[in-house]
Amino acid sequence: MAVNKVFKQLKTFFIGGARDFTDHKIFHQLALSAFLAWVGLGSDGLSSSCYGPAEAFKALQGHPTLGIFVAIGTGITILIIASSYSHIIELFPHGGGGYLVASKLLSPEMGVISGSALLIDYILTITISIASGADAIFSFLPIGYIGYKLWFAVFGVLVLLLLNLRGIKEAVMPLVPVFLLFVVTHAVVIVYAVISHMSNFGVVYHETGRELTNSFHTLGLFGVLFLVLKAYSLGAGTFTGIEAVSNGLPVLRDPKVATAKKTMKYMAISLSVTVMGLMLAYILFDVRDTPGKTMNAILFESLTASWGGFYGVGFVWITLFSEAVLLFIAAQTGFLDGPRVLANMALDKWLPTRFAMLSDRLVTEKGILVMGIASLVMMLASNGSVDFLIVLYSINVFITFTLSQLGMVKHWWEQRGTEKQWFKKLMINGIGLTLTTFILISVLILKFNEGGWVTMVITGVLVLGAFFIKNHYNKTYATLKRLDVIVEAAVLSGQDVHDSTAPAPLYDPKAKTAAILVNGFNGLGLHTLFSVFRLFGTTYKNYVFVEIGSIDAGNFKGADEIENLGSFVRNETSKYVDYMQDHGHYAEAYFSIGTDVVEEVNKLVPSIREKFPDIVFFGGQLVFTNESMMDRWLHNYTVFAVQQNLYVHGIPFVILPVKV
Repeated sequence: MAVNKVFKQLKTFFIGGARDFTDHKIFHQLALSAFLAWVGLGSDGLSSSCYGPAEAFKALQGHPTLGIFVAIGTGITILIIASSYSHIIELFPHGGGGYLVASKLLSPEMGVISGSALLIDYILTITISIASGADAIFSFLPIGYIGYKLWFAVFGVLVLLLLNLRGIKEAVMPLVPVFLLFVVTHAVVIVYAVISHMSNFGVVYHETGRELTNSFHTLGLFGVLFLVLKAYSLGAGTFTGIEAVSNGLPVLRDPKVATAKKTMKYMAISLSVTVMGLMLAYILFDVRDTPGKTMNAILFESLTASWGGFYGVGFVWITLFSEAVLLFIAAQTGFLDGPRVLANMALDKWLPTRFAMLSDRLVTEKGILVMGIASLVMMLASNGSVDFLIVLYSINVFITFTLSQLGMVKHWWEQRGTEKQWFKKLMINGIGLTLTTFILISVLILKFNEGGWVTMVITGVLVLGAFFIKNHYNKTYATLKRLDVIVEAAVLSGQDVHDSTAPAPLYDPKAKTAAILVNGFNGLGLHTLFSVFRLFGTTYKNYVFVEIGSIDAGNFKGADEIENLGSFVRNETSKYVDYMQDHGHYAEAYFSIGTDVVEEVNKLVPSIREKFPDIVFFGGQLVFTNESMMDRWLHNYTVFAVQQNLYVHGIPFVILPVKV
């Protein structure tokens, strides 16, 4: 007990105390405004300008001026994808992530593929963002410090993991000033790069034209086209993060759709301007790839070379620092949206249901831990290599992009008879589908042997695992449906014996009392009740039914949802009371709602024991014929935790097996 107390104190110190879910203000306090969402969610897209344009530019292989076409194509693509995701936001106002879009508009099976790809993508969002941030920091440090870069990145993952276990806003608010610093410093870089070349614009224009002509003569029209399309495809990391806003709708402030669309606009404009501006600056300053430094670091050094030692070095330091921190903010997107995808898939029984549970800080704690631990594993396995991680990253995000766009195209075609603007919307999503499919296939072909196969294997294993888990839950559900016959029999029995003129059963404080934990008026609860009758006959005169409404990611969507959960639990327990009173037994119901069933039971026990001193608690537990490790992992064994907790306080608790 002393160890548990110390652990709880440490947890409270680092993560914070429990939040009050009954406070209607909590939903507003946890929600993000459009500006904060731009910081917390849009930063994933904006931060990709730290590595996406560089990957595209390096692919041009000595023909830098072709970057003009890549920059224009990239900017247009960002706006098209953002516009198509605005349609998804309108269609799915409660959250239209890739998993939900593919599940609803294509099929549940397609949804699993999209969701699995998205989960890997968010793990890689955390990993690549922090790894790239470490690259930015170590680009300006002496080469002797390079050996510490990986451990710096690992430390970054751990810090963000801790912040997210505390809650959403705590993870976003401290990062706002540095986010703005990134925007300002990069705006200065782009504007200065253009203005500094305005005085000799004619020379720049003619030199650019000469280099373009030389590229066409050297490579030919098709060679130039291939090289531009290759660079455009390999810069696919630039587009990652655009879907984050539609995935993160549940954490946005009301009105959510308007907030989301405003956030999407902020992100699309800032990203397209930054990417095109940096690509242009690479060309103007003739930036060349240098080992141990990022392309942006080389650009900043070239741009400030004439500023004088102190000012130039200071600006480079500040700009690289802002990049590093923005990349850490971008990693925040993985922690915000990844657990939400896990929770949605868990609610649909594709993943263990425990991933939908909330902690007392009202966050999906287990999902956050999974994302953080998986990111640490990827960081160590890849040695923090951005070049390797970006290959895995680009493939997975474009699997989700493509399935989402395909689902939207299918939707608008089916709605062509009722939706007035169906053709316009179909064209936007159709163009988006064409672009995302092209990029996905291109990156797969070009980078398959350089790590592309790794992400396909990992995603494939996750998809197969999801189908296996779903099959297990379906079998268990089918077995439990057989117990519903008990419910029907109980309802009929209650109708047969009910006598409105009969006196209500009287409360006897000295009589033995059976307290039964239930989770709804269902076959499992009634099976437990009837087992008490069968084993103990008429020993118990009073009956108490205890039910805890568990707040999870499915119902934690607003004050109304919490109130609905409370009403549902109250109604379910009252059915047990009515049934027992119809059969001549005194009965009462105690219920509560919360994130931790064991803790809520503990809160109810003192008042129950005060009224019913001679009491024994009972709970039903599913028992599988050939129980495997998977059974133990996928099913809730809360009843054992409740039993252990009550035993410590000297309260008897009997577990009754329900064999399936």
